[in-house]
Amino acid sequence: MLRLIDINKYYNPGTVNEMCLFNGFNLNIDEEEFVSVVGSNGSGKTSMLNIICGSIPIDKGRIEINDIDITNMPEYKRQMRIGRVYQNPALGTCPNMTILENMSLADNKGNSFNLGRGTDKKRIELYKELLMKLGLGLEDKMDVTVGTLSGGQRQALALVMATMTPIEFLILDEHTAALDPKTAELIMELTDLIVREKRLTTIMVTHNLRYAVEYGNRLVMMHQGEIVVDKIGKEKEVLKVDDILDRFNEISIECGN
Repeated sequence: MLRLIDINKYYNPGTVNEMCLFNGFNLNIDEEEFVSVVGSNGSGKTSMLNIICGSIPIDKGRIEINDIDITNMPEYKRQMRIGRVYQNPALGTCPNMTILENMSLADNKGNSFNLGRGTDKKRIELYKELLMKLGLGLEDKMDVTVGTLSGGQRQALALVMATMTPIEFLILDEHTAALDPKTAELIMELTDLIVREKRLTTIMVTHNLRYAVEYGNRLVMMHQGEIVVDKIGKEKEVLKVDDILDRFNEISIECGN
């Protein structure tokens, strides 16, 4: 379980540009939930992910994973529990290294790197098996530099790498936004497959309302640092894209847009 408890977050505090993003924000996510998060720009979606991952500090509140307080835990230690796939495919992989080298790095997350070989040849077949499930032929390109791959291939590889070691949460930060429609569909299908297979608790921020409706068992809409829609289970199953669009329009009118 993930718990965000009474979270306060200010940007530029004490200046004329001070902005309160979260004021007493609360969110509970149960084990194996797949939560799709939508909202307009500036609603707090990505900031929430950064707070969970430890990329930005909070001013007040508590963050718990499985009843363990991680509020003051440094970002690199949280990465032992959390896998993250970014919007930019370049952020989840090392472009100047081969697929094999990238997967070896991911496989050794949290382990000490001593003056030994960085790649365990005994693990290569396992890496190939993981890549074979993607159906992209990457298992035959182990020695290819990742920077030469397409955006979709890199994002698929980043998804595999983020989930290679045991993690408690998978964070998807608009991970299809930089892809063409056909490739985005493929990555979403692969995402759903991996989440179900590994039974991962997942938070996916997306601007694609169809993906938010079709994938996962919970949908959260955020606006100005607050949750304005929270549908789970049966309530989420009957949601349609038009329902979400209608709520967006209501918010826009309320804000005078």
